[in-house]
Amino acid sequence: MASGIRRRTRSERVAALELPPGFLERTWDYLQRGDVLVRLALCAVCALVLWMITGGWAPPLSYRTGYTPLRNIVARVHFEKPEPQRTQEAHERAQREVRSVYEQDKEPLVQLRAGLMNQVSRILKVQSLAELEEGVWQEFFVSPTPDKAALLPAEQEQHFQEFRAALSTPEAVAHLEKSVADALLPWEQHGLLKELPQEQKEGNQKEIVVFPKGRPEDRHIFNVSDVILGDAHSLKRRLAAENSSPEVVERVFDWLRPQLIPTLSLNNDETRRAREEANARIRDVVTPFEPGDLLARAGQPLATESMELLEREHKALTKSLGVLQRVCYSLATLGMFVALLTLCGVYVLAYERRLISNMRQFLIMLGLVIVTIGLTMLAGTDSLRAELIPLLLFGMTVSIAYHQESALLFSAALALVAVVSIGQGLYEFIILNAAVATAILLVGPIRSRWKLIYVGLCVGVVVILTTIGVGTLAEQPFYEMVLPDAVRFGLWSLLATIVMSGGLLPLVERLFGVQTDLSLLELADISHPLLQELVRRAPGTYNHSINVASIAEAAAESIHARGLLVRVGAYFHDIGKMLKPAYFVENQGNDNSRHDTLVPAMSTLIIIAHVKDGADLARQHHLPEALLDFIQQHHGTTLVEYFYHRANERSESDPDGGEVEESAFRYPGPKPQTKEAAVLMLADAVEGASRALAEPTPARIESLVHDIAMKRLLDGQFDQCSLTLRELATVEDSLIKSLTAVYHGRIKYPDQRSYPEQRTA
Repeated sequence: MASGIRRRTRSERVAALELPPGFLERTWDYLQRGDVLVRLALCAVCALVLWMITGGWAPPLSYRTGYTPLRNIVARVHFEKPEPQRTQEAHERAQREVRSVYEQDKEPLVQLRAGLMNQVSRILKVQSLAELEEGVWQEFFVSPTPDKAALLPAEQEQHFQEFRAALSTPEAVAHLEKSVADALLPWEQHGLLKELPQEQKEGNQKEIVVFPKGRPEDRHIFNVSDVILGDAHSLKRRLAAENSSPEVVERVFDWLRPQLIPTLSLNNDETRRAREEANARIRDVVTPFEPGDLLARAGQPLATESMELLEREHKALTKSLGVLQRVCYSLATLGMFVALLTLCGVYVLAYERRLISNMRQFLIMLGLVIVTIGLTMLAGTDSLRAELIPLLLFGMTVSIAYHQESALLFSAALALVAVVSIGQGLYEFIILNAAVATAILLVGPIRSRWKLIYVGLCVGVVVILTTIGVGTLAEQPFYEMVLPDAVRFGLWSLLATIVMSGGLLPLVERLFGVQTDLSLLELADISHPLLQELVRRAPGTYNHSINVASIAEAAAESIHARGLLVRVGAYFHDIGKMLKPAYFVENQGNDNSRHDTLVPAMSTLIIIAHVKDGADLARQHHLPEALLDFIQQHHGTTLVEYFYHRANERSESDPDGGEVEESAFRYPGPKPQTKEAAVLMLADAVEGASRALAEPTPARIESLVHDIAMKRLLDGQFDQCSLTLRELATVEDSLIKSLTAVYHGRIKYPDQRSYPEQRTA
């Protein structure tokens, strides 16, 4: 019979053997998943944003005020240092040399000449002073000499007749008119001023620019001395040169002198334009530096002047970088970011998968990284040097939200990015890493706000000692550099913890959905409205919750889980029962059960509904997500055994009864996702079951706890949490001890032996 069956050859058997995919093949398949590609794209965007924030296309300035270089620092490129003081002096000199611009209106002088000749003609028309109108001749006697005020009428008449005699002929009058015109001609050309205006006090005091009215293009430069009215005695000299009669000269001068008025007006627009042009012609005064010029000497702390030179040299160097150099530096920077993100991603993939599986938390973490680096760049300037504050806040945040190991890795990566981005080296990295690591390791459970202040003080001490030690090894001056840095870092450490405790902690809790012990203690207050309502509506359930909380907290702490979280979760885990309290045995007392009149399926629906009702109440009262998880997971997908068995019994007794669906009698879940939820499930089950023991001896309690634990284990209720068998055994032992202590036996006193019904437990 076997002759018809062809046996495969050895080669065919080897070729048909399919081995599981290797590491590279599994990795390639994983990277082709859509959700993985989205996360990789977000990481790439994060790296690009970090590159933009840190200026990753050019190297940063690697010096700070107070740093002592170990060797001379010389210029690498040509640059110039502006000299603002010298530039200001040059501008001031230019302003002092600027000539103010005036507009000349000679019409008043022309009118003045005409007025003079009109008065002269009136004098020549009369024969005696008595015939002349009053006041006309007095205008010719206004010279300030005191003797002329005391002239007698006869003497006045004599002067009058001499004046008329000198101008008795038309030729003499014409000559006078010409001599007056010639005497006023210079002022008609360059103008007349009483004094320089206040606006010109800061300008040129020797020369001015004058242009005729309406002709700004026709400009001339004149000496200030030629236009000042105080020098009007030159008018008398010019009149005397043209006239032979002293009497005529004296009288004409006396008439003209008081009536001379300024003919120049300062043109503010043209003057301002002249000053602006003068300023524009002044170039900034700079001191050039060439490659190789000394910028700072070795062994001398960098002062403000040296830092200014170094900053200008760095800016010039950055501008001088070519496209290829910028591209290479950018690729190196991006490569560092990608490498650090890859390192953190591998760790998250192996040990913190909830961070990468939850898109919301993944985005929050990337955003937190970007914000931290951005704040570090802003705070890491030479004047502040407060880059430690954002890094400390980041480290404490991650430690509170996740685990210390994650916080240590992420903080070290960000400290490296910060140090490279602000241009510091190993000196700074050691200090930052020591401070952040200390804060992460000391944060732990936060049961009071003083805990964070204590952390800040400890971090301050550590960072001060670290700064002193590292600064000494780096050969930096103690009083000029090391000690100020140590004090500064110590203060920043304390400030960061104050900020965290003062207002940032609630934001961290809400953002990452975590609860610190501090907020849990606030929720554990029995005055909470939900707990008060539970006491009023379902006192039996409330007592049950208190007992479960006590034994569950001890069990959780026995495996180093968060006992306080379990205790608070136990307080609220059965709040859904307050809507129908009479359907639960702990609230029924000695009355008949309401389930006696219901079919098992309906009873099961009522019992299961307390989970959904509790979750709705928790959402309405804004309970944290962690407590909502306890409400939904404390029964997992367990079977409501009592009503399931009743349903089976009814089905068996009913000839037409069909098979009972077990799934209809199970809780909807989910199963416990954490160790804390698993501990609460066990504590809830064993506390309720132990109440039904007729004789709760230690042996019976131990057997009960073990049976329930094994039933939950074999039912797969612990499949989705990280509870190990060793931890399960430890939890069993803790629950047994707690329940034994609650239901311990008491000594029977003689009178109690006579009345067995008075026996107490």
